[in-house]
Amino acid sequence: MLSVLLYGSECWKSTANIEKKLKVFQTKCLRRIMRIVWPNMISNEELRHRAGASTISEIIATRRWRWLGHVCRMPIDSMPRVALRWTPQGKRNRGRPKETWRRTVDRDLKTRGPTLQTAPAIAADRTKWCSLAVSSSTRRRRED
Repeated sequence: MLSVLLYGSECWKSTANIEKKLKVFQTKCLRRIMRIVWPNMISNEELRHRAGASTISEIIATRRWRWLGHVCRMPIDSMPRVALRWTPQGKRNRGRPKETWRRTVDRDLKTRGPTLQTAPAIAADRTKWCSLAVSSSTRRRRED
């Protein structure tokens, strides 16, 4: 179910509304799979613990992190790497969404340490890059 639901999720912008809808869907599916019905009330955290599942937000953030590392290891003139550095000129039209994929990545980078400028140097070392992804997801679980 997750592979179909999260297809291409590493390229999604991440808003609170999108994350909430995905979290509700995951919880609903887990409750059906585990056959937990209305009279048997358990918390969502207990449900995820019993199922051995991570939150959808953590899974998407990890996928986004892996994709960012892949892009940072690409040659400088490759299209994804150029698109990562590209900043359009001018202002956004009125009513356009302020949250973008790049702003989502910047927010992820702030929680994990590196900046967008230092990320390519860190991503060159795959083990260090992967350790940043793992340490961040375990840190989020402890905060919950």
